[in-house]
Amino acid sequence: MNTTRSAARRAARTGAAGAAALVLSVTGVTGVTTAAHAVSTAGSVGAVRAADRTDDHDEADVAFAQQMIPHHRRALVMSRMALTHSDDPDIRALATRILQTQAREIDTMTGWLRAWGETVPRGGGTMDGTTGIGRDDDGATSMPGMMDGRPTTRPNGTTGRAFDTMFLTMMIEHHEDALDMAQTELAKGSYGPAKDLAADIIRTQTAEIADMRVMLRTD
Repeated sequence: MNTTRSAARRAARTGAAGAAALVLSVTGVTGVTTAAHAVSTAGSVGAVRAADRTDDHDEADVAFAQQMIPHHRRALVMSRMALTHSDDPDIRALATRILQTQAREIDTMTGWLRAWGETVPRGGGTMDGTTGIGRDDDGATSMPGMMDGRPTTRPNGTTGRAFDTMFLTMMIEHHEDALDMAQTELAKGSYGPAKDLAADIIRTQTAEIADMRVMLRTD
């Protein structure tokens, strides 16, 4: 009798240990089994996609990237010109920051568009080596200022304080256009990283506008 009860208890302990080992082995394999179970109980692959946010974009996000890329390229053209036309160290430092920041942002937005299967815009990103003015990739003359084509004075050989005033005035207007575009993305976009970038653009370029207005007053 006692022998029977002892055997039963040993069997129960063995079964419990085996069950515990099974649980440890399931949860210990890099979470794969647990993750698969979570997907199964959620009952939707869409839940995983939402968490990854890879498909969480809309037309406003596409428009934001497609419009901001050529706009940024024009800022790069203007900034490269500042490095060769201006003697003001503050303006040259600003131009360097714009080049570094907006080149990275162009790469980021280009990656989004390619991942979404959308067209990456051309134009606005090269320099004419003879005149120093911006040219679109198709060879058409591009004024190095506004995205919407408002006329501006071309710098052609302008240097020193005259160039500095022209550059700061044009870049302030250019930044203000970017702020409008970023505000639209915040209001209408749905892709989290694009909205984050829009917020970064607003924060960074608002500060740069304030700096440039100070430079204009002291220029």
